[in-house]
Order: sequence, then C-alpha cells, then structure tokens
Amino acid sequence: MNKEELKRNFILLNVGYAYHDADWNWQNVHSPFARIHYIKSGSAKIIRKDGTFELKKDYMYLTPSYVKHAYECDDILELYYMHIYEELGSNLSIFDHIHFPVEVETDPLDIQLFERVIKINPGRNLEYYDPSIYDNSVNIAHNMALQQRSPVAFEMETQGIIKQIISRFLAHAVFRSELIDERILKSLHYIHNNIDKQIEIEYLAEICFLTKDHFIRLFRKEMNCTPGKYINKKKIETAQLRLLIDNVSIKDIAYNLGFDNISYFNRLFTKITGETPGKYKKKVQP
Repeated sequence: MNKEELKRNFILLNVGYAYHDADWNWQNVHSPFARIHYIKSGSAKIIRKDGTFELKKDYMYLTPSYVKHAYECDDILELYYMHIYEELGSNLSIFDHIHFPVEVETDPLDIQLFERVIKINPGRNLEYYDPSIYDNSVNIAHNMALQQRSPVAFEMETQGIIKQIISRFLAHAVFRSELIDERILKSLHYIHNNIDKQIEIEYLAEICFLTKDHFIRLFRKEMNCTPGKYINKKKIETAQLRLLIDNVSIKDIAYNLGFDNISYFNRLFTKITGETPGKYKKKVQP
C-alpha cells in the first residue's frame, strides 16, 4: 500500500458530549460523513447490515460514511461523539482502502483528546440529536464554514487529533490491497475516477485483461457484489453528496452522473437509500 494514497484531510463537523436516558433511538441513519463514538458509561446498540454491536464503556465505535445504521438505547448512556467529513476529490475513500474494525478499546489519552477537540472547537456540539435535524446541508455548510474560520493552529491541532483517533482503529485494520486482487483494485480506481461517466463492464474487464465473465466472477468474489451493483452504489452515494452540498436539480445530478434515464435514477436512488431523491433533497436542504 502506497502511504500517499492514505493521506487525507478531514473536516470536523460536530463534536461534543451527550447524556441520554433511553432517548437515543433513531432508524435509517446514513450520511456522507463518518461518526466516532466514545462510550463513557451506560449501554446501547448500533445496528448495521454487518451486525448488531453492543456499546461498551471505554470503547470507541467507528461508523464510516454512507453506512446505513440505527441506534437503540433503553437506559442511561453517556458518550462523546465526533462527526468528520473526508475530503476526497476523485480518490477512493480511506474506508475503501482499508477495512476498519467497528470497535476498539480506548486508551486513557483518548478521552483527553475528545475534550481537547471540544475545547478548541466551540459551537460544534449538537443542539438536537435527531439525525434528520442535524444531517442537512444548512448544518453541514455552517460547520464547514466554522472549520474554515478556525485559527490555523487549532485547525492543525484538530486534524492531528482526528488522525490520532482514527489511528486507534487503523492499528487493528486490514488493508484491502492485502486481500483484494490487484486487477480489481485497478477497476475500483477507474470507477472512482470516472464516476460521472457511463462505465461499461466490458471496458473494466478489458483494462484488467480479463474476459467479461471472468471479471464479473472475480469482482463478485473480491467485493461480495457485482461490478454493476458497486458502480450504482457509488453513483448514488455521489448523488447524495451533491444533493447535500450543491444547489442543483435532481435531473442535472442524474445526467452528470451518466444516467440518461431519470426514472431509472429515481428507482435506483430509492432502492439504495430507502427514500426518493425528492424526499432526500427536501430533508437535507430545508
């Protein structure tokens, strides 16, 4: 793995401390930013497609961007939370490069790191804990602007602390390049660099020097889905982000992602996210 590929800047969106009393119960949460939770005391659950995770005291939990999940809490829960946006450009996400563990045991320093980030980034706490309220373009744009206005020294320190916290998970992570065939990695880079174009499976097979059938079988083996399903998922994730941060029409977003059939785009968006593009846009652009 080339370390240059892992160099990332992160924008701090929210950070704070929360006390819940059986009131942290939210369904169908999926956002273009990652979440890190530090459990100070109490219990709750994070429910994801890959399992249900019982939250434990003195553990941290990482939920990557776009991972659909839910929270269940029927008792007291004290936690620190951090929401971070990864600046990507056309690069693969660090979460595509690396398979991170969901939970890690904390170090005594970690709680001090959270408290330091809170101190040097005032006004980043959540006023309301309902994701449907804070997960929208107004709040995200506001927090991005706060980051840009942050003193350089504090911004640099915040970046360092975010990376230090992520490194706790990285220490127990697995690099996908160690698991995935190099030819499939090559196709993933092509997909991400050309997400705004129509991507033909035949061309992906060609650049991997494989027949189409062999490529599809190998892709499914390595990625647990077909190349077509993966491409559609990444296009819809990009559409979610553009609906969040760009003031453009759904039709233009669909066309700019290589869809020439708006009805198909709408059906695909609804299938992947659980809501129509129009409903999603209304939610994130209040």
